[in-house]
Amino acid sequence: MDTPGLASLPFRLTGQCALITGGGSGLGLAMAQCMVGAGARVVLVGRDETRLSAAAQSLGPAASHVAHDVTDLAAAPDLVRQAEEKAGDPINILINNAGIHVKKRVEDTTSQDFQSILTTHLCAAHALNRAVIPGMKARGHGVILFTASMASLIGIPLVVAYSAAKAAYLGLTRSLAAELSPSGIRVNAIAPGWIEAPMSRQALAGDEARTNKILGRTPMGRFGEPEDIGWAAVYLASPSAKFVTGVCLPVDGGASIGF
Repeated sequence: MDTPGLASLPFRLTGQCALITGGGSGLGLAMAQCMVGAGARVVLVGRDETRLSAAAQSLGPAASHVAHDVTDLAAAPDLVRQAEEKAGDPINILINNAGIHVKKRVEDTTSQDFQSILTTHLCAAHALNRAVIPGMKARGHGVILFTASMASLIGIPLVVAYSAAKAAYLGLTRSLAAELSPSGIRVNAIAPGWIEAPMSRQALAGDEARTNKILGRTPMGRFGEPEDIGWAAVYLASPSAKFVTGVCLPVDGGASIGF
């Protein structure tokens, strides 16, 4: 069998266009970098215009950006329209990555804290899913990804609202995959382990005991790198994963199965 050229490898995303929320930094930007490297166009979404603009410029001509607050749920269709205009292509990959983090004891987590987390993670993702799915159905192809978490899989103290939202992503992944797969739309999640990224640094700030506990239960004995999540996203969005839907892929150095 002939070896295919790089442009035709099943891991390539040539001709695909991804909308990535929370795309201006951290794991969102890492996923964007890897997707551009695999041949996709990307549209970065976030609230910070300056950060988004700099991130898009760093990625080159395959990247554009739209400043938008994903908690403005009614504006999700307009965001998709703007993104497609900026990219010059329809959105056929949606990465629900935007998120916020509150680290508090359960009795100190207010109803406002809880609702804010759920709105940013769950309600915003649902609104964007609704906005992109009709076009994906019409084209007979699409990929939706969720950035889940170790908090989707194991009990982690002091992050009750975040854990609830990230666990709910798994239900969304399975339900959407079951409903949308006949339309050619695959839905999957990635559960990052502890990665060197801004949100994990915030969560572990000043907590040496927790940091040591994480490393102690991670068989690989180290934190991951943002590109580990980026390349996992490329795989799940690519033709290489054409028979993969409804799964949550841990990328965690073994933390979810470690002792």
